[in-house]
Amino acid sequence: MKEERVWLAHGSGGRMSQQLIEEVFKKAWNNPYLEPMLDGAILDPPPGKLVMTTDSFVITPVFFPGGDIGKLAICGTVNDLVACGARPLYLSTAMIIEEGFSMSDLRAIAASMARTADEVGVKLVTGDTKVVEKGGADGIFINTTGIGVIDSGLQYRPDRIQPGDKVIVTGTVGEHGLAILARREGLSFSTPVISDCAPLHRIGVLLAVYGEDIRCMRDPTRGGLATVLNELAVQSKQSMLIKEGNIPVSQVVQGACDMLGMDPLYMANEGKMVIIVAPQRAGEILADLRKLPEAASAAIIGEVSPEPPGMVLIETGLGAQRILGMLEGEHLPRIC
Repeated sequence: MKEERVWLAHGSGGRMSQQLIEEVFKKAWNNPYLEPMLDGAILDPPPGKLVMTTDSFVITPVFFPGGDIGKLAICGTVNDLVACGARPLYLSTAMIIEEGFSMSDLRAIAASMARTADEVGVKLVTGDTKVVEKGGADGIFINTTGIGVIDSGLQYRPDRIQPGDKVIVTGTVGEHGLAILARREGLSFSTPVISDCAPLHRIGVLLAVYGEDIRCMRDPTRGGLATVLNELAVQSKQSMLIKEGNIPVSQVVQGACDMLGMDPLYMANEGKMVIIVAPQRAGEILADLRKLPEAASAAIIGEVSPEPPGMVLIETGLGAQRILGMLEGEHLPRIC
């Protein structure tokens, strides 16, 4: 295409729309489900329980250390399916593009989505594109819907969490939030901060063999680790006691948060999972997780107890306990 920018005519449904679809999206995402270019995708669902999730991505900036909005859209949707115990299969995507958006950036985003989807083994099977007037959006927004299947029939749910269960986080927390903040505000650190944006499908495969001993999973994105723990405590009607010294936080994230007056426990993550597991298998599960590069620094950070229900307590290095509350207000907008 000769145009260097996206124009309103690219969203008209006419010739320029077809060129955009053919030369950007279909070229990047080509697969047998997309090839017929129907109004929807005709799929072949395997046996098992189908899981469906949807998400929208409005992150700014759209390119950041460790990823971009396209990679983030695939990872975020895949990880939501994994957290439900599903094997990701298919994705749809809808893009709202602001007039004047760089065509080369759009191609880079489409290619990034294709690479990430190929890594996971999911297919981008259908989509939609809209173009709005300049000022009607902020560059590009992406909506995704994902479909996966639970082969075993086992569902990971908060109501399966029991007293004595162990709480695992699959790696250091806060990288994504700090990476976005640093890029947005022009901050630099002696050690570069890279977003942890990554698909976690291999974690799902690894944990599937543990069956009933995996109680529940949740990815700690907006609101961070602290908020997800509170959500699980409320939904399970249990309490969680977390040991502050066991939470993996990198030196650069901790140092930057100390300097900026922020708490890494509330910083967003895009490549981590919180997993509640049966106590008798916790050590074995942790050892297996650490064999994966994306979970090499996984740690058991606490355990579930019945009292006080719906509350998360954190034990400090001095042995004192305090309430670890849910995020109040907006920690950092447009983070995903």
